[in-house]
Amino acid sequence: MNVADYGIGRAFRARSPGSATIRWIQVNEKTVFVTGATGYMGRALMPKLLDRGHRVLALARPGSETRLAGGAETVTGDALEAATYRALVPEGATFVHLVGVAHPSPAKAAEFLSVDLASLKASLEAAVGADVAHFVYLSVAQPAPAMKAYQSARAEGERLLTESGLDATILRPWYVLGPGHRWPYALLPFYALLELLPPTRAGARRLGLVTLAQMTAALVEAVETQPTGVRIVTVPEIRAAAAT
Repeated sequence: MNVADYGIGRAFRARSPGSATIRWIQVNEKTVFVTGATGYMGRALMPKLLDRGHRVLALARPGSETRLAGGAETVTGDALEAATYRALVPEGATFVHLVGVAHPSPAKAAEFLSVDLASLKASLEAAVGADVAHFVYLSVAQPAPAMKAYQSARAEGERLLTESGLDATILRPWYVLGPGHRWPYALLPFYALLELLPPTRAGARRLGLVTLAQMTAALVEAVETQPTGVRIVTVPEIRAAAAT
């Protein structure tokens, strides 16, 4: 993708998939503060934001700074303790919260509260204190017939975010396929069948699988398009983001 300076922000030259048409996309550069920056989603997202000209500040625990993408500014702190980093969140920034237990399973129910929900509470404290412009929260698809404790923790996080008064985007994937997260590929034919049947179509789409590329594209789109109020982004919209 080619980049040109276009006054305020930058313009990106992009070609739509399957099309010969080239279009220019105007992107206003943003300051983005990312928690969970060294995790599965954070490591995929940060290079995309940096490539598009955004300033990225990445929260990392002491000793894990080397896992951050080159070009990101390191903020050393504990995602569970707002006091360790809240003074370093820039006013008016876009705050992206990606912290979560790796490879969630029913056996990790206690960690969903002590890590996922606790980190979200810390992020909200820091974000509200810094008067950020936009809060982006990676949640989970709901309702669903499995992983009730996981859904409950994320739903409580959504409730707290909504009550904070911040303009926010909440993204609700179910499972993100990618390196180390490939076994559900075997379920794709089953999902395709469920999407064909009217009684199961809505649930199959809500709980559909998305790829890491689709998820990062949706997160980039969320960062660059601030809503007024709270916006919910579901699996079909996450999938569509990669095609734009």
